[in-house]
Amino acid sequence: MTNPYATHLGSANPREVIKQTPAKVEALAKKLDVEKIPAPGKWSPRMIVCHLADCEIAFGFRIRQTLAEPNPTLQPFDQDAWAKPYGSSAMTAQTALDAFSAARRWNIALLNSIGAEELKRPVTHPERGAMTLQTIVETMAGHDLNHIAQMEQLA
Repeated sequence: MTNPYATHLGSANPREVIKQTPAKVEALAKKLDVEKIPAPGKWSPRMIVCHLADCEIAFGFRIRQTLAEPNPTLQPFDQDAWAKPYGSSAMTAQTALDAFSAARRWNIALLNSIGAEELKRPVTHPERGAMTLQTIVETMAGHDLNHIAQMEQLA
């Protein structure tokens, strides 16, 4: 069971992290010039928020797939390929933040509706191996903290 974001999570409660992230990202987005040109190979604050919105959709699907299917295999995705449209003027930070916050509220509502047994449901990631729904929740939280730290560095 491999969680590449476990180091970011540490001993933090993953549910508290995912609950607090939209407000933290919104506050950081207000402090930052979201159109700031990133360093080579880095993402701008707007691109980070767009990425969080996309990932929330992917995490939501993974949660639902894990709850609905016996031991599903998750589909990895290429975040850089998904990021190609982030340069479009239609992909604003505010639109991404709205989408992220709404999807996150919906995902939290779903997680609040399930019990401890469902969090043990098995799932397989082709690159990371055997996991559980709890691992997905922990990955969401660690992923959030990783990108919040990136935005804080830009601030």
